[in-house]
Amino acid sequence: MTAARVLGVGRTTAYRLAREGTFPVPLKRVGRNYRVVVARLAEFLELDEEPRG
Repeated sequence: MTAARVLGVGRTTAYRLAREGTFPVPLKRVGRNYRVVVARLAEFLELDEEPRG
């Protein structure tokens, strides 16, 4: 849910996207739960780049 909040996506939508395989970042399924690879989320948000200026 943390990743969904960061992306501005509600809980219901996040789980629907996860089930459909269309969540904006890759997910890992652990039992009945979904996990987001933090590095992929940072990459998607372009937080892995050095600040400019």
